[in-house]
Amino acid sequence: MPHKQIPVEQDEDLAQVVRGHGPCTYLLLSLVALILIYPYLKENIFSKIILGLIYTMVLIGGAYAVGRDKQKLRIGLGLAIIAIGLQWAYFTTPDVWLQRMRVVIYIIFLLFTIGEVLAYLLKKGPITADKLHGALAGYMMLALLWGLFLRHTTLTTTGFVNIAPVSDGVRWFVIIEEFAGVLFVGVLIARLAGIYLPVKL
Repeated sequence: MPHKQIPVEQDEDLAQVVRGHGPCTYLLLSLVALILIYPYLKENIFSKIILGLIYTMVLIGGAYAVGRDKQKLRIGLGLAIIAIGLQWAYFTTPDVWLQRMRVVIYIIFLLFTIGEVLAYLLKKGPITADKLHGALAGYMMLALLWGLFLRHTTLTTTGFVNIAPVSDGVRWFVIIEEFAGVLFVGVLIARLAGIYLPVKL
């Protein structure tokens, strides 16, 4: 008795899906701009303005990406506005406390945004371009988050090359960082694999 053929793909081809866009797309584009431009910025006023503008785009993009309901949009925009204000205040008046407050707000904003993007990614339904872009943006924000904590990132567990964590506290943070990076990729792959039905032979 011949087996009934089951379609392997129920959604659009992923290559076609990637070409779409949504709220997470703008967040991803701003993060890519930050990664590409940051290494070339110097310690001068022009570079600080460029960096401030890119960070502003990341914050607004993040608020827009999580704003699928009014309450989350308010929280995201509130955190973004506070972070933008502190950022530009620090550029005009470099103060240690302004810097610390800015970093704390960035961390809260990144934790909130990463959590919301991950929840959005795990929701039932087809994988869309916006979800793929959100997954990539979430991974990049994870790297930014750990960069704020430890001034480095090693999400892929490839090591630091010639840098080694010395204290027990830093080693513990590095373990959590590596675990979070691998877990995020594992969840993403599992979610992508879940959109395809198994083929019965």
